[in-house]
Amino acid sequence: MSRTLLRGAQVITMAPGRPDAECVDILVEGDRIAMIGEDLDAPDAEPVDLTGRVVIPGLVNAHLHTWQTGLRSVGADWTLMEYLTHLHGGAVQHYRPDDMYISNLAGALNQINCGTTTLGDWCHNSLTPEHADAAVEGLVRAGIRAVFLHGTPYRDPDLPHPLAETDRLLDGPVRGHALLTLGMAVQGPQYSSPNTAVADFRAAAERGLVVSLHQSGGGLAPGWDAVRDAGLFSPHTNVVHGSDLPDGWMKTLVEAGVTFTSTPENELGQGHGTPVTGSLLRLGGAPSLGTDVDTVVPGKVLTAARVALAHQRSLDHAQHRQTTGTFADRPSVTAKQALEWATIEGAKALGLADRVGRIESGMQADLVAVDSRALNLWPAHNPIAAVLHSDIANIEAVMIAGRWRKRDHVLLHPDIDEVKDRLLDSGQRLLHAMGAA
Repeated sequence: MSRTLLRGAQVITMAPGRPDAECVDILVEGDRIAMIGEDLDAPDAEPVDLTGRVVIPGLVNAHLHTWQTGLRSVGADWTLMEYLTHLHGGAVQHYRPDDMYISNLAGALNQINCGTTTLGDWCHNSLTPEHADAAVEGLVRAGIRAVFLHGTPYRDPDLPHPLAETDRLLDGPVRGHALLTLGMAVQGPQYSSPNTAVADFRAAAERGLVVSLHQSGGGLAPGWDAVRDAGLFSPHTNVVHGSDLPDGWMKTLVEAGVTFTSTPENELGQGHGTPVTGSLLRLGGAPSLGTDVDTVVPGKVLTAARVALAHQRSLDHAQHRQTTGTFADRPSVTAKQALEWATIEGAKALGLADRVGRIESGMQADLVAVDSRALNLWPAHNPIAAVLHSDIANIEAVMIAGRWRKRDHVLLHPDIDEVKDRLLDSGQRLLHAMGAA
């Protein structure tokens, strides 16, 4: 069993009862964190000096449609309606399994490069079993930890989730990989008939799977009442966006343990509605974070954390001025909370809170070293703020399940140039097909 001893860094464990940041060593054995403490003695372990760095739990991007990586940035000026028209009304039908593979491979590698170790891959373009298998293989090849949230293109509200395909993936392509788990990306109560929504939720519960759904504003469809009345909302339910959910419904869902994933940069820019951050905080909850679509916004979850933090502070400042006539004398939301959204809350949303999101003995060794010696971060008086203010150039090293996936600022993948060439070819073919259509 390999052993690695990380020394010299400021460590942000995100674990309850520990300081915000502390100078401690981390001993990694195999794929797990074996010990945390000062001046650990492990003479048989490989020592790694991380003086001047900040080590954090691996980031969690809880919601990304990774299959769209080949069309990166084409929708930077799209509204939500244009996105749905051009992507889901046009591009999806032209995807081949190879397009799914290379988009997922390149997209997952980019996530690792940005410090993400766990990805919620919301794959609602599994046109055939071959498309799904190719998407899974792209994740495996990248070496990222992922929840493959299997879905299909938008379909008739009375059509249930394809459970035969769910079971095939459970028994084969997903079960065989230690870093992968399966979830269901369902149309959900907003876009399914009540009976179909209940059946999909019940099927996920019977299999012990996270069930994730979109909700982006507008009046609620009858399926919501049906799922609630069936008692199927639970901590295994993940609502993406959740914009404009009424206060009473938010309270019901939070009390049931439902998790929420906000993709704030995309939500604010495309017209999904106001992010649910404030609504959740008022109810004692908190969001997880995602970046949603590389077709529209960059896939950096730390950017999502900063946007979510700044947006909520702006709303709270405005409310304070309206109420009191003056500026607030203290921040309503802290930088540490924003980092929690990108780690602890993401792990909860994907059903992985017992494995990732914190640096503790027994947890998976998913770690990120941020180089705070760089000019844009030095001096790092506040390690948490330094992490939030960091960019790709500061992500020096990424470890997933005890294995280095990025080291000395370089991705440890052998064929990056080939990946880029194949991604370009895929994207150009899809754009040509969309233009012809």
